[in-house]
Amino acid sequence: MDYLQERITTLHDLTDAVPAMPDGESSVVVPIAGESEAAVAPTHVFDALETVGPDAVVVPLRAPREVAAAFDRWAADFDLDVTTLWCNAPTVAPLLEDHGLDGAMGKGRDVWLGLGLAASRADYVAVHDADASTYSPKHVPRLLAGLEMGYGFVKGYYARVEDGQLYGRLARLFVAPLLRALSRAHDDPLLSYLSAFRYPLAGEFALTAEAARSIRAQRAWGLEVGMLGEAYDVVGETATAQVDLGMHRHDHRPVGGRGGLSTMAEEVGEALFRVLEDRGLAPDYERLPDAYRDAADTLIRQYGADAGINGLDYDAESERSQAQSYAESIRAPGPDDRLPAWTATDLSPSAVLAASREALDRSSGSRPD
Repeated sequence: MDYLQERITTLHDLTDAVPAMPDGESSVVVPIAGESEAAVAPTHVFDALETVGPDAVVVPLRAPREVAAAFDRWAADFDLDVTTLWCNAPTVAPLLEDHGLDGAMGKGRDVWLGLGLAASRADYVAVHDADASTYSPKHVPRLLAGLEMGYGFVKGYYARVEDGQLYGRLARLFVAPLLRALSRAHDDPLLSYLSAFRYPLAGEFALTAEAARSIRAQRAWGLEVGMLGEAYDVVGETATAQVDLGMHRHDHRPVGGRGGLSTMAEEVGEALFRVLEDRGLAPDYERLPDAYRDAADTLIRQYGADAGINGLDYDAESERSQAQSYAESIRAPGPDDRLPAWTATDLSPSAVLAASREALDRSSGSRPD
């Protein structure tokens, strides 16, 4: 049985217990993106949320006009207080531009918009992805429980094993060896903190409303790593926890191509290096790729042994090939286009909601709130 405590507090799943929802008000942010109605209708997730009963659910949605309108109608059928925040609505971009916040769209931008609204409505905010087929009603209360215990930021972690294989490839083959290589070159508490997270790329986390208003956000796939750096600054190591969410089955991405893992690695790497450089660490970008490859080789051997003893298929050569492609993502970060903390902007979350609502009503016909 696993009792191991990391540098940060680790909340294990030892008894399959489901804690009660917090006494304070709670909001759940569920970012969703898709091009079709079927792609943005995770019925099992909303059925589970009905069981949980959070005070509010905010869905930052990125979808075409007709799909966004259809989602808004679909979500209204659940016994939940669901707010659709249409992030790519034609009325939202000009509003952001007016406040100097224009720029690239992506998951991080969507979540940032959702966090602003959710934090204006509740004491505690949980965020989770909608693409896990194993989504459970216990995930939200387990994420929120640590906040009521006094922690300011709680990160979820889980196993990615399915179809007889190990998944979680970007975390295992890029982030883990990269942090190992960086830690060998720099003795710094920030790297020890980042390395303590069992699944740094998990999309599931929770934070207090105060913390949610105080963090900056990467605009796209660097969101999760960037969030860890922000948590280190905003709540600190002793107010950080991670919680076991069991076994997850997720959608899988190819390594190459637009939106593939190699593209994600570029954005994750840039976010990580920006976190380090913010705090005065200066990686040697010329030598780091070789150190990363060495660390990846060691981990691949370890993953192979772990897979073998568990009767899982394991293709070490394929994993080495992926690591080689990820090594190309190791470079100094480019211009900083992070979104600021909500406390550092004069944009109101209610103004974003009003812009989204206006566009949705135009698309589907006005309906009362």
